[in-house]
Amino acid sequence: MNRDLGKTLPVSSQVAGWYDDPEDPTQQRYWDGNAWTDQRRPQEGPPPFQGQFGQSKTQDLPKYGQPAEHGQVYGGGSAQSPGQSPSQFGQQAPQQGGYPAYPQSSQGFGYQGSGMTPDGQMLSGWWRRVFARIIDSIIAWFIALPLTGYFYYQSSKVMNSWVEDVLDAARAGSSTPVSMPPEVFKWAIPASLLGALVVFVYEYLFLVAKGRTPGKMATGIAVRLRDVPGKPPRGAAAKRSALVLVLNMASSIPVVGLFASLALLLNYLWPLWDDKKQALHDKIAATNVVRV
Repeated sequence: MNRDLGKTLPVSSQVAGWYDDPEDPTQQRYWDGNAWTDQRRPQEGPPPFQGQFGQSKTQDLPKYGQPAEHGQVYGGGSAQSPGQSPSQFGQQAPQQGGYPAYPQSSQGFGYQGSGMTPDGQMLSGWWRRVFARIIDSIIAWFIALPLTGYFYYQSSKVMNSWVEDVLDAARAGSSTPVSMPPEVFKWAIPASLLGALVVFVYEYLFLVAKGRTPGKMATGIAVRLRDVPGKPPRGAAAKRSALVLVLNMASSIPVVGLFASLALLLNYLWPLWDDKKQALHDKIAATNVVRV
């Protein structure tokens, strides 16, 4: 990224926020207060206001036929005192010339909603995350297969033998239930644990290196800290992946596995009703999944 592009902004405008992209007039680009970032979005909303909030460009012009009084701004507003700060977040500057003032935010110019991060980057929809998870699960399954294949093979042999015993008992008219042999869990649990560990390493390495997994690349989304753009730090990536790892491992344990599976499902459904569109693993890591 060319940091010299920051010179295209006047000194009085070097406040973090969205501005016209000097490289593409059809887009806006996020200025972090020191340099341009790689965050872009289509032109929307009013253009950046280049003056002081609460001060009219035409304040020196009195109304027609009436001289302006000392301390009065043209249009009916009051002039700011030298030590008075601009309007605070959630407040509008005084109206100028009878027209409503531009809306303001604490993060530069523009607006934010529930579908955006605090600095204005659009959040991912739920279905994009679902498709990304499916793609990543398939890739991780093939990566883990050399480690888990033998265990799955042995588990399936025991399982098939048990199914045959159940069918033979049914044909013989026996009403005595045939219990599942413990050998099934002997092979299935290690396979599940190894698979969950591979998923953890897979997600952690991609998030630290690129900020998104191959599944997220395919669906046009990425992971970032909610309040800071860019790739998530290692600690956040580890926390985010660790919750999924623990729930995946616990889901393979008898009895406990039922509750762990329900918790894992709840984790993935959570963005549907969360105002910040965060899953539970996003909340413990303070991350968001965003459009890129």
